[in-house]
Amino acid sequence: MRARKMSGDRMEGFISNLQRYSTKDGPGIRTSVFCMGCNLRCVWCANPELLERNIKGMYYKQRCAGCGACVRMYPNAITFTDSGCVIDRSQNLDWQSLVDVCPKDAYEIKGQMVTPQELMNQLIRDKEFYEVSQGGVTFSGGEAGLQASFVKESARLLHQHGIHVALDTAANIPWKDLADLLKEIDLVLLDIKAIDSKIHQHCTGADNALILENARRMADLKKPLWIRLVIVPGWNDDLADIRSRFQFVKSLGDCVERVDVLKLHHLGASKYEQLGLEYRLDPQIQCKQELIQAIQAIAQEEKVEIHIEN
Repeated sequence: MRARKMSGDRMEGFISNLQRYSTKDGPGIRTSVFCMGCNLRCVWCANPELLERNIKGMYYKQRCAGCGACVRMYPNAITFTDSGCVIDRSQNLDWQSLVDVCPKDAYEIKGQMVTPQELMNQLIRDKEFYEVSQGGVTFSGGEAGLQASFVKESARLLHQHGIHVALDTAANIPWKDLADLLKEIDLVLLDIKAIDSKIHQHCTGADNALILENARRMADLKKPLWIRLVIVPGWNDDLADIRSRFQFVKSLGDCVERVDVLKLHHLGASKYEQLGLEYRLDPQIQCKQELIQAIQAIAQEEKVEIHIEN
């Protein structure tokens, strides 16, 4: 999947939204650009609206006043119940019409096409914050690398204004595309979800051979890396595999500037309901302190400095 080129060679990328004043996606104050489309299916995904590169309709039942405007518009697709509207998404719904007719903003559309220049015009508004905090812009997702040409051109424009650019990626893309994109990337936030291929396949639906090979190639290029290790109890919390992750990180050498251990959170659980999807994780699952202490002990044994992030 690549960024679309429209008539007249007009390049566009598909994004969901911008998150301004972010402090967890690289150094300083940043704006995160959420690119749509992903080739992994992580069971813990917090951004299910970004999995596919197409328009997504969201329904927020807590905002719904039960006025019936949407039901009157689509009587065969939308039914009002005591717990809100039940939507038959297999029907051909015009989500913009639902957004327009709802007086309480219970409907929302995610997904828009933008050119690199249009995106840069929005991002440059916060240049002063980037400069003061030594921050910048982070392309995230989804998998931003699936729109490599769009991200590269956007990064090039940002660099013309002296803005630092980071890429948050799982690196599950062809090396040719990634290597070309890296020419305009200052920092890579690399997600390593497992070393054991069976664990990775079980958690994400994909093999990790390409991911690990791309990580080695980025290290060979001396590309600055921040490694992110998400921990999900019952899925990828095997201590032997966590040790293997730390050992792999060490093998990448001095290009690794930071290692973050990310504890499972359920902040994205409500999005599944808003999209009419099933949330696969038990919302009661948490990373217990005993597990975190065991991870800290392994990191100390492997001489890897880690930061525990909530």
